[in-house]
Formats: sequence, C-alpha cells, structure tokens
Amino acid sequence: MALQTKALVTTKWLAAAVNTPGKMRILDASWFLPKLRLNAKREFKKRHIPGASFFDIDQCCDKTSPLDHMLPSEKSFGDYVGNLGIENDTHVVVYDASDFGAFSAPRVWWMFRVFGHSAVSLLNGGLRNWELEGRPMSDRYVRPAATEFKANLNRSWVKNYEDILDNLDTKKFQVVDARPKGRFRGLDPEPRDNTEPGHIPGSLSMPFHSFLSSSGHFLPRHELQALFQRAGVDLSRPACVSCGSAVTACHVVLAAHECGHPGMSVYDGGWSEWYTRAVPEHVISEGRGKHL
Repeated sequence: MALQTKALVTTKWLAAAVNTPGKMRILDASWFLPKLRLNAKREFKKRHIPGASFFDIDQCCDKTSPLDHMLPSEKSFGDYVGNLGIENDTHVVVYDASDFGAFSAPRVWWMFRVFGHSAVSLLNGGLRNWELEGRPMSDRYVRPAATEFKANLNRSWVKNYEDILDNLDTKKFQVVDARPKGRFRGLDPEPRDNTEPGHIPGSLSMPFHSFLSSSGHFLPRHELQALFQRAGVDLSRPACVSCGSAVTACHVVLAAHECGHPGMSVYDGGWSEWYTRAVPEHVISEGRGKHL
C-alpha cells in the first residue's frame, strides 16, 4: 500500500492498512481534562487498537514551562517519538478515545506536522467509531524498538504571548478561539482553577466540536468551509488559533487544512497563559468576576 498522507483516514482504511506491509505506527493520543478524573494511560492499557502505542502530551512537552504541555524542543520530540519506533519515513496514524470522536489527537497530528513530519493522519471518528463498528481491541502492548527521528520545528506555525499581544495593534493575523462559546463569551467557567473565562480582544469564536458531526467524524469540506465563512474567518489570510491550552485549537488547524489552507499557526500558551499575563482590558468577558 502506498504511503497514505491524507489528514483524515477511515476506520476501514486503517483496518486494511494494519495487515499490509509498510512502515506505519498507530498512536493513541488520548488526554482528558483533569476535572474528568480519567487517566488516559490507564485507559490505554485496558483497551486500544491492536499495535498502538501511547503518546502522552504531558510527557512529550517542555517540562521547564509552568504551562501545560507546551511544545518540547526538537531534540526532546525526536527522542520521544524515536522511542516509539517512529522514523522520518514512517506513516503515523493518531486517534483518541474521546466521546467527541476527536479531542486531543488533532494536537498530536499538529505536533508531528510542526516538527516537519507530514506523513501523519488522524483516524476520522476515533476509537469511538472503531469500537462501534466491532473492530478488534487489545489490552496487550509490545514496546517497539527504539529508532532515530530528526525533528525540524517550523517556528512560523507557533505563536507566543508577545506575538498575540503585538497583533492587537498590528492585526497581521486573525485570531480564532476553539473553546466552547460559553467560555469564549465569559459566561461558562473554565475547567482550570484560578482562570476566568473570556477571550482575546478581536478574536473569533469557532468551537472545536462544531467541526464534528454527531457521529464524531469531521464534517465534509463544503460544510467546514461554510463554518469558516459564518465565523468571519478569511482562509486566504494568516490566522492563529487559541484554546485553553492549545489542544482543541488543532481541530481548527486540521479543518483549515482540509479546506486547502495548511499552515494555520497555534498560540501554544493559549487562554491559560493569556489570562495570567494580560492586563484586565485585554480580557473580554460578559461575566467578568463571576467564576472565581
């Protein structure tokens, strides 16, 4: 089977690919918000797609940062994925166990791309649909042989606090927020303690779950394009996506990629950093002060 580099692959395709010669690695990239009290690695040990390895975004990160799962260095990323048996010519397929069909896996899809690896796909529909279709599951894990992976970070795809702050005046790029609309407006509480909801001035709301159908699959291209249009996002112009901690922001990046516009950047610090560092007038909220 030829190397599959579509952003989205089907469960049917993956079921056939696992029995076909070729360099492919499957990664369970599940991650749950702390308040859900679910341990993703423990859940992986109970049930996963046969042959999958676990990708821990809380381990493959910048451990010197006070912020959650910020991007690691090139060497750290290369070492981590090399230890998962992934080389630069390996096709990587990621999924997660979210009831949404996709929650954290798009973040890992984006991480591979931002570190220079374009041969990465997301399992459309996730573990949810794999199980619903009665496909095989396993509780067995065999550690792959470690190998070498060379990472090359595309820094233009990552924005930091100073970039976003400067953009308030320069407006060089659009800012899109992937959190649910209630948190964006400042009406619903944030899942992290000591953080109020709200949004960056001038940002546009595109909740991550709006890109997914009720079945947990990404919407078809024409519907994704319509979502961007309704939100006022011009895909022909530069854009950066934010969310709570740069996990669900990557849904927007993947959706733009599917619409023929790869390369949307991500604000890696997300709202958790912005709220901590920004002056009060740079926190736009309809319910200011009600959630702490």
